[in-house]
Amino acid sequence: MQALIIENGALVYRDNYPQPQPKSGAALIRVRLAGICSTDLEVVKGYGSFSGVLGHEFVGEVEAVGDPQDAAWIGQRVVGTINIGCNQCDECRHNGPEHCPNRAALGIHRADGVFADYVLLPIMNLLVVPPTVTDEQAVFTEPLAAAVRIRGQLLISPEAKTAVVGPGRLGLLVGQVLALAGTRVTLLGRRQASLALPAQLGLQTGLVADFDDNSFDFVVETTGNPAGFAHSLRLVRPQGTLVLKSTFAGDAHINLTKLVVSEINVVGSRCGPFAPALRLLEQQAVHVTETIEADFNLCNGLAAFEYAALPGVRKVLLRP
Repeated sequence: MQALIIENGALVYRDNYPQPQPKSGAALIRVRLAGICSTDLEVVKGYGSFSGVLGHEFVGEVEAVGDPQDAAWIGQRVVGTINIGCNQCDECRHNGPEHCPNRAALGIHRADGVFADYVLLPIMNLLVVPPTVTDEQAVFTEPLAAAVRIRGQLLISPEAKTAVVGPGRLGLLVGQVLALAGTRVTLLGRRQASLALPAQLGLQTGLVADFDDNSFDFVVETTGNPAGFAHSLRLVRPQGTLVLKSTFAGDAHINLTKLVVSEINVVGSRCGPFAPALRLLEQQAVHVTETIEADFNLCNGLAAFEYAALPGVRKVLLRP
């Protein structure tokens, strides 16, 4: 099959990559559409030292299963959660696979991802896509779930002055999800042009440099770069809350004194629940397709990554 892989530290397109075979408890899924995210761009730079097929945002169709009792899944249009646990440790049994010490993560850690014709995933990771949700909407399930995760971690007062730093791929989703409950959300960017779409979607916007220190009760950092972290830390008030969403290659050199002196609450936030994300898509409560800027065939995946890495570019899709 064709696949975009990380091989010897470089992104490579291959048309002869071994196709996975169904095994017990798993489904073979034909990928219909996949999305490039900031984590994928960081993996190409070396984040996680990954080797194999890249990618974790997708919608596909189940073509085969490893066990006859799972045959009802064949033909279903699905999305899939990205963490694959051992299902034996206490963490898996009580809290799920997200923090399993032996976990794999689709296209990120120890598991081939979705930038290919086919992907293999455990049946337990799959969710059926509602018929009214298009492929172009469903491919956003994973990042939208990551935005929803914040609501599950923290009680956010609708009166809290809230900022989302970074009006890009993830920031737009986070801003919309937080605003659903009536929270006052301001999406902050470095350039006026980057704020046009969030304003069009009804979000309050502003330039990050125009706001004074300690301006917000609650700040979510989604930029994917150390400078965004520094701005976010500057903006959160004493005893406020800072949520970190970014993953990036390399080390961030940040002065952390404010975290101690101002008693900042810091929350790491990663993967989220797919079921409520699919419900939001089904209800059309969140705008997602407006962020799509390009759609490439998988055979042109190297060009797709070059385009996705350009400043200001939001969602780029890959179509096997």
